[in-house]
Amino acid sequence: MQFFSHRFAARTAGVNPSAIREILKIVAQPDIISFAGGMPAPELFPAEALRAAAHEAFATPEKTLAALQYGPSEGYLPLRQWLEAQLAAEGIQAPGNNILITTGSQQAIDLVSRIYLDPGDEVVVGNPTFLGALQCFNGFQAKIVTAPTDAHGMKIEALARILENRKPKFIYAIPNFENPTGNSMSEDRKAELYSLARVHGVPILEDDPYGDLYFGATRPSTLKSLDHDNEGVILLRTFSKVLSPGLRVGYAVLPQEVQTRVLPAKQSADLHTTALAQVMIHEYLKTGALEGHLSNIRQVYHRRRDLMLAAMAKHFPTGCHWTKPDGGLFIWVTLPQGLSSAALLEEAIARKVAFIPGQPFYAHGGGENTFRLNFSNASEANIEEGIKRLGEVLRQALLGLGAPVA
Repeated sequence: MQFFSHRFAARTAGVNPSAIREILKIVAQPDIISFAGGMPAPELFPAEALRAAAHEAFATPEKTLAALQYGPSEGYLPLRQWLEAQLAAEGIQAPGNNILITTGSQQAIDLVSRIYLDPGDEVVVGNPTFLGALQCFNGFQAKIVTAPTDAHGMKIEALARILENRKPKFIYAIPNFENPTGNSMSEDRKAELYSLARVHGVPILEDDPYGDLYFGATRPSTLKSLDHDNEGVILLRTFSKVLSPGLRVGYAVLPQEVQTRVLPAKQSADLHTTALAQVMIHEYLKTGALEGHLSNIRQVYHRRRDLMLAAMAKHFPTGCHWTKPDGGLFIWVTLPQGLSSAALLEEAIARKVAFIPGQPFYAHGGGENTFRLNFSNASEANIEEGIKRLGEVLRQALLGLGAPVA
């Protein structure tokens, strides 16, 4: 007799395990060169500085109490105050009571979905977009409406037609070095998107996990920096990509009326994000070490991106195209029509190299001839060798189609 399966909620029927997490189980063997995960480089974690921050978290009775006792659901006050000052330096006015510390930005996506989405409600996303967001929206039985994208983000004319004919609860956007393509919205496109959303009264859920990983001279702007009255944009950020994903600390910058609704949802989920991790991060941040650390990882990732792009130009056959991101963690590859990246993955793994097929990033199918490469979590030697192996797989696949290979 089945005691459990027939009792599952109907909304769970369309929720499947992350395709990425399942692939990562397969490619976990140490002899595989993996470009699959969206992982920061572990050798760049500021382990010694975080160890010192952990020690400092227990330096006084007050800090020890804050680290080990239940804490406020909004988050550790000194950390929120530090973030308030940091955001103000970017032109984002966010009083501390509008900042919510979350268990990674993934939880923030879940919490916002929890308070906004009823079954059948519509959410607008780019096509393709972050798989974790798609999973979350599907879990709340939302109807996902896709807006076509180009190298500069969502196409504004297409988005305008969507907003004229539909009533979405919000627009989900990753303006800077988006996952999976690595593309960024132009400054003009950001302004157009923000203005269009305000005209139609549609909130924007802005996911900005990669904004600090820029390779140019300055950090790219956010949609939130345009939101001077704090009424149109919810900004999500995380320390996972710049300090450590294992700490599971992110934050959301919320309009006050959204904060009022999100806070009970946060309390029902986990009461508050791990207090020790919050105190540790604050102790680290107040040393002033973050900017030097960011400068270092930007240099390393920039070099790895350049190495991967050069290797692709050398080893990938004619007919393959790819993005050239100005930051972040990812390069997006488009193969000639007729090739399936999912089918090629098995052959790639046989040659001890891995990537993420593109199809799961499309809400309603498509993208069979695309895949994502991560350049941050691979040594320089592995980038060259891994791309060479992938190039061999692609050449053999094109030969199988009878296509010319150069």
